[in-house]
Amino acid sequence: MSAPGFPFLALRLALRLAAVGASCIAAAGEVAPRPAVPPGDAVACADAARAVERERGFPLAVLRAVALVESGRQGGPGQARIAWPWTVTAGADGRYFTTKAAAIDHVRALRRDGVRNIDVGCMQINLMYHPRAFASLDEAFDPGRNAAYAGDFLARLYDRSRSWSRAVAFYHSGDAGRGGAYWRRVENQWNAERARLFEEARRSRIRVFRARRAARLAARSPPVSPPVSPARFARRRAPRPGR
Repeated sequence: MSAPGFPFLALRLALRLAAVGASCIAAAGEVAPRPAVPPGDAVACADAARAVERERGFPLAVLRAVALVESGRQGGPGQARIAWPWTVTAGADGRYFTTKAAAIDHVRALRRDGVRNIDVGCMQINLMYHPRAFASLDEAFDPGRNAAYAGDFLARLYDRSRSWSRAVAFYHSGDAGRGGAYWRRVENQWNAERARLFEEARRSRIRVFRARRAARLAARSPPVSPPVSPARFARRRAPRPGR
């Protein structure tokens, strides 16, 4: 967060600094040895962000790119980076938890220790600056509600700025330097995500084309007669009586 007094303070979502949100999470490591990523959890943030993009008419993958910058982690050896729904960041301490319950327990422990500046979920929404964003911690960590709140804020920023680059920058900070640096990180993720989606769509079209072509060729092929057994063939060749 920028210090109070910047003109866009009322508009900022107060998601932590990009360096804190990503590099600090990576530096802090896992709360336990990394387990296999559950398939549902691995796509929860992406699915939620995609739903918001479609509902609000956002450009393809823009909210997914923000999520990757905010809560991105490696999906596994050789796998793509994914946004993680059970992510908690408090200052320089960023952690990925294996379950929603563990993430909620950690936030409660932080609050008992007097910590208030806490970012949570797919979009790393700050609970101190947005105390009325969610009715409960369970709701705050719900990928759909988390992404919906972020999408609402980003939409209002775009309505004010009429620029996606400025909207994303203000989404992070009203400070021009911090916001600009954040936008560049999101832009890199955005370009990579769109390229990945376009490649997936291209491969899907190729698979559909090949399947349809194979079906057409099969329909054009002449029917194949069943094979004639040797005994039946011999009867056909045998001379008839009287010849």
